Amino acid sequence: MVQGKCELIALCLGIIGLIGAVSVTGLPMWKVTAFIGENIIVMETRWEGLWMTCFRQANIHMQCKVYDSLLFLPLDLQAARGLTCCALALSGVGLLVSLVGLRCTLCLRDQPRSKSLIAMAAGLMQILASVCVIIPVSWTAHTIIRDFYNPLLIDAQRRELGEALYIGWVTSAFLLASGIIFLCRRVDPKPGSFHGRPQANKPILNRLQTFNSLRHQPLVQTNSLSIQQSRNPFFFSSYPGFPLIISYPLDLK
Repeated sequence: MVQGKCELIALCLGIIGLIGAVSVTGLPMWKVTAFIGENIIVMETRWEGLWMTCFRQANIHMQCKVYDSLLFLPLDLQAARGLTCCALALSGVGLLVSLVGLRCTLCLRDQPRSKSLIAMAAGLMQILASVCVIIPVSWTAHTIIRDFYNPLLIDAQRRELGEALYIGWVTSAFLLASGIIFLCRRVDPKPGSFHGRPQANKPILNRLQTFNSLRHQPLVQTNSLSIQQSRNPFFFSSYPGFPLIISYPLDLK
């Protein structure tokens, strides 16, 4: 019961992480630059994202423009494109796989070990998605901070951390927590193992033990049998499960 609730919590964390990963990938607020000119009234704000750059002057609505070329982007944003797309794929596939591994679903209900392994595989995908989110976010933040304290750059070229970076760190934490919960699921033992031996095999084991005990018992002598049993050519054993047939000679004296 407790594990079922933990799995539902992990699923909810994974869904929140997937939504956050989509937001991080689509938002242009990775790098924020504020340009202040000589005139106080004129102020322009610029945002740089993975796919587009946006401008806003004073209180005028925002205008965005898609990058003309991928090579125009710096190295950190180029890597961030690929890693965030991988994070979306891993997180989405991980959530779909986790639906099969949940205890409350009907898929593979008669194979608990397979469900456990599938849930652990989903947890591994969520952890990999978390890594694919935190690497580009931290890399971009490091580049922004390094350039901010670079004395060779002018004030107009300095950038600040955008909102998408903070969302990325929180998203990575949600995905990591979801993956850890899925990985901590107890794996059911194999059907043939000592702890996972099915109950249906117990009668067979009892019969085998009875058969082994019969093998070590001394043979019954014919003179100790009753007269009626000695006259019968066949004598059936009374042990349950083992209809042993013992033959006796007909010409008993």
